[in-house]
Amino acid sequence: MAGTGKERARHWQYAELPGVDLLRASYIEKIFVRHTHENFVIAAIAEGVEVFHHGGADQYAGPGALALVNPDTPHTGRAGVPEGWRYGAVYPSPELVAEIAAETTSIRGTPGFTSPVLDDVYAAGLVHQVLRAADEGNALAADTLLRVAVTRLLRLNGGPMPQREVRSAGAGLAVRARAVLEERMAEPPTLERLAGDLGASPFALLRAFREAYGMPPHTWLTDARVRRARRLLDAGTAPAEVAVAVGFTDQPHLNRHFTRIVGVPPGAYQRERGSDPRPVLGGTLGGEDGRVDMGTLGGEDGRVDMGARKNMATGV
Repeated sequence: MAGTGKERARHWQYAELPGVDLLRASYIEKIFVRHTHENFVIAAIAEGVEVFHHGGADQYAGPGALALVNPDTPHTGRAGVPEGWRYGAVYPSPELVAEIAAETTSIRGTPGFTSPVLDDVYAAGLVHQVLRAADEGNALAADTLLRVAVTRLLRLNGGPMPQREVRSAGAGLAVRARAVLEERMAEPPTLERLAGDLGASPFALLRAFREAYGMPPHTWLTDARVRRARRLLDAGTAPAEVAVAVGFTDQPHLNRHFTRIVGVPPGAYQRERGSDPRPVLGGTLGGEDGRVDMGTLGGEDGRVDMGARKNMATGV
């Protein structure tokens, strides 16, 4: 786990839940810059309020609510109250969600969430139970509870995601610009040169890119660099080497942007995802193992009593 002061977070994976990232966190002053995820975000708020900008408006999620973000959807994150917010989250892959949707729902097309916030105490409790089961190494419970939670959320708040179609010259311009940035991530061109190489003016490219991807090219590039950094860290590459490989000037530059998007520093991220899922208690950021005890989310035993925990494994 990693954190400073009262802000603590643990970002990890459990081998028995392939394609799923896991997170427990408690933030007060933390501000997530605009970013996206390759996976779905299913974040259950235990205490406080999270505010995140999504779909052109601020969304508010308090205790018993879930913040739900579809893959590749730009959003931010910050505290909505002075005491911050505490939450647990699962990040299932699009492939896993599609598999669950095909088996348990009538959604046709690519499944996704229709609203970014859902007040459902029961589903929030399920998310916390998934994390607890993963902590305990209970593979059967973790997998069961995750599938039940995703099914419930899709039935309550799911539908087919709209297909993104390239219908205009501006959209085509944005697609080509993105391809160039992906190819030249470590040494990207200036906006003027990128636009000129694509036969457009800088502001025409800026407008087209923002319309297509919800953020300007430089913000998208930082987000893409962090995504690639995560893959390299997962493969065992040292953070200093990762920084250079994805185009950051040095490791502190990587650390700053990685933490602003992922919520933990790259070193702690890499250690947690390669270690036993059970947290080490009593550490501090900067200690030998880079972990911090964030306590247990919702109670001494890691459970969140929201008044609707009975029969969670069968409450679809």
